[in-house]
Amino acid sequence: MIQLDNPGPAGAAVRGTKPVPGRFQSALASGAFTVTAEIGPPRGADAEVIRRKVQPLRDWVAAVNITDNQSAVVRLASWASSLLTLAIGVAPIMQLTCRDRNRIALQSELLSAAAMGIPNILIMTGDHPRFGDHADAKPVFDLDSVQLLWAARTMRDDGRLLSGRVLDPPPTWFLGAVENPFAPPVNFRAARLGKKVAAGAQFVQTQYVFDVPAFERFMAQARDLGLPERCHILAGVGPIMSVRALSHLQHAVPGVHVPDEVARRLLSVPAERTADAGIALCAETIARLRQLPGVAGVHVMAVGNEQRIPEILQLAGLSPAPLDPACAGPGGSSDAP
Repeated sequence: MIQLDNPGPAGAAVRGTKPVPGRFQSALASGAFTVTAEIGPPRGADAEVIRRKVQPLRDWVAAVNITDNQSAVVRLASWASSLLTLAIGVAPIMQLTCRDRNRIALQSELLSAAAMGIPNILIMTGDHPRFGDHADAKPVFDLDSVQLLWAARTMRDDGRLLSGRVLDPPPTWFLGAVENPFAPPVNFRAARLGKKVAAGAQFVQTQYVFDVPAFERFMAQARDLGLPERCHILAGVGPIMSVRALSHLQHAVPGVHVPDEVARRLLSVPAERTADAGIALCAETIARLRQLPGVAGVHVMAVGNEQRIPEILQLAGLSPAPLDPACAGPGGSSDAP
């Protein structure tokens, strides 16, 4: 159970004091190659699922993304999962999508996240409900991701809502966005990221990178625009664990490009070894991305296989970074409650 009267980020926020910059923001500011990971909340009311997914990542990542009803499927709320993650002693990145809420609800959720000490917010437009488990749900999309980034930055920096009403005190967060370097038209993607940076994005996580040369071209365009100096860019990576997953990425996930040589490599091994081959390939990709100028780190998406993320990072030549007690959760201890 989360005890909000305890010391720590959430408890401090409830008492009305501003949280200090967290482990994630501090790691990026230091220039260290920074790792984040992603988990999907459960499709039921079981908080223990969050603990099981987050616990193995504690010493390996600077923060954990908590998705917001990803793929338009009903799950435990991102804000609730973020509080559970804080209680474990890991910094959450709370995703917030525009799909399900109007501007009143979006601003309310942003304020609530700040009040509860959730330090990082990742803003997305969100998948259309027709792709999820309630295809007849009415989409909202009152704002898109760029507009919501601008609204969040205005709330934080100017202390005002979209209506112009003053916020006292104003909230504080580290704001992020997403970008897909491989979606057409590819030559527009860096400029599109520039719009999000101008709107308020301080970090960005990209779609899966399987085609490193194509990502290098995107990064060259981003460097030409000066974006790495204004926004921390984390490349999205993840293991392809089965032939079925490979087919899904190739044919059902818009904007993901799996090069032929990657597909051939995964298909050349026996089915029982596909997962190991996918993990090795992911680790090699991380090692290559570490050498690219302007790449601040990687965002590891291994949904359903979060327990293997430490193995991937170790194969990539990365070492664990034990949690600084100053950045821990309730109680200021690096020991999980």
